Amino acid sequence: MYQYDHYDQQIVDERVAQFRDQTTRFLAGRLSEEEYRPLRLMNGLYIQTHAPMLRVAIPYGVMSSEQLRTLAAIARKYDKAYGHFSTRQNIQFNWPELARVPEILSELAAVQMHAIQTSGNCIRNTTCDHLAGVAPDEIEDPRPYCEMIRQWSSLHPEFSYLPRKFKIAFSGALNDRAAVAVHDIGFYIVRNEAGETGFKVLVGGGQGRTPHIGTVIREFLPIIDLLSYTDSILRVYNRFGRRDNKYKARIKILVNALGAERFSLAVEKEWSANQPSQLTLNPIDIERMRAHFSGPVYESRPEGKSIHAWYQANTAFARWVDRNTVSHRIAGYNSAYISLKAPAAAPGDASADQMDVVADLAEQFGFGEIRVTHDQNLLLPDVARDDLFELWQVLRVHELATANIGLLTDVICCPGIDFCSLANSSTIPIAKQINERFSDLDYLHDIGELKIKMSGCMNACGHHHVGHIGILGVDKKGQEFFQFTLGGSADNECTLGERLGPAIKKHDVAGTVADLLDVYVELRIEDERFLDTFRRVGLEPFKARVYGDKGVENKAGARATA
Repeated sequence: MYQYDHYDQQIVDERVAQFRDQTTRFLAGRLSEEEYRPLRLMNGLYIQTHAPMLRVAIPYGVMSSEQLRTLAAIARKYDKAYGHFSTRQNIQFNWPELARVPEILSELAAVQMHAIQTSGNCIRNTTCDHLAGVAPDEIEDPRPYCEMIRQWSSLHPEFSYLPRKFKIAFSGALNDRAAVAVHDIGFYIVRNEAGETGFKVLVGGGQGRTPHIGTVIREFLPIIDLLSYTDSILRVYNRFGRRDNKYKARIKILVNALGAERFSLAVEKEWSANQPSQLTLNPIDIERMRAHFSGPVYESRPEGKSIHAWYQANTAFARWVDRNTVSHRIAGYNSAYISLKAPAAAPGDASADQMDVVADLAEQFGFGEIRVTHDQNLLLPDVARDDLFELWQVLRVHELATANIGLLTDVICCPGIDFCSLANSSTIPIAKQINERFSDLDYLHDIGELKIKMSGCMNACGHHHVGHIGILGVDKKGQEFFQFTLGGSADNECTLGERLGPAIKKHDVAGTVADLLDVYVELRIEDERFLDTFRRVGLEPFKARVYGDKGVENKAGARATA
């Protein structure tokens, strides 16, 4: 893991002191709400439906056991003893008292954490493949470059007030596990014909009201040009991005308006005009940063016979190994997912006690490191295979061993109207409805990989546009309805889902999912995934089952449009 130096720590400590003073002045009436709002947003503090919400950065999803214990302590002391892990690999606290937020930030700073730029029209927390550094399909570990972006972008004076929020993601592997193509800038690590590693650069991806898949503007960018080229993209956006309409202010709108070729030419012109650049990376500095992520010293842990015996003797354990663990680049090790999607839990939530347990397990069965995944779960990246049975036993006790990673009940879900002031509908009760309807693990495993993603409004925090089944909450004259899309994917072949038809009544959501799965089971070929079946047969068989058999009136109610 990257360790703060003197400058990192000083920046974070000074920001805590600044925000403490700003909050004190606001509460005393010396700052207006209008003056205070941009200050709190730049420190990750929202005012939500019931209370303030504090979003804490977990850069590229990596944290230590000490940091996770601090998050658990904050949840107990300042919140309601739980936290919510988001698709941005952050954690959110939904119930802090405004006057005490500076105290929280101070405790975070003591363990090299902060909430800087987790909100506002700035460069947000950079995300990354949660298997970075341990994945067998990895070309190169992207975390050093994520850290470079973090340091360059933090409190950047030129990019602190962009036209709109800005999100960056990296993948260094053959398989995209970070939804790179639906980010404002996405970087894939690639090799050129000479065997050199660099970046394929995508710009203009995003979801929300007008979803777009990112456009490739550079097939190969040398590593040394990472910061200078990113700087040029941001400068073009800052200069030409719209500020008159927040719904048309994202870079995806600018790229679409100019066209990919014109936008690319504008970036190349900006970049060329500033060469040589002070932002060109020095190979020595690159190696110094890579050294922070060189990885632990692995013991020689050849796989023994014990895991095979437990696997054969215990069906529940075998199911968990198959679904919740993946191969590791080091023989004798696995990476183990910790599901935050237990049947009775709100997706992505972890209690303070569970956080403490995970921190302990990270030290007992790994090297004290925990990852937050894009899918709102946790990951222990380095577990010896012969330790998996003991790890699983502890996780079961604490309701953290649900064997559903990548299955129907591993739902990505925003907090919805229960917490968020922007939401149109509830999402957590819908996730519960789906869990109750599909509680048979044998059925879930027979269905196989199925990614349901759900958002409570068009802001798409639940990434519904790229769900195999996407579910969007909409308000219709004060009643909650849910719009379905099918065929989305955030993986290598990124696609946006197709709208199924009119919105569905709230109490019919799980039943509609069941209808869709019935069609899939009838039409799939052998072990074909839901997504592959949809791509082969198209929307119509699913649409006919949902609306044709039961009628639009019965299923969705009388209405002209969704």
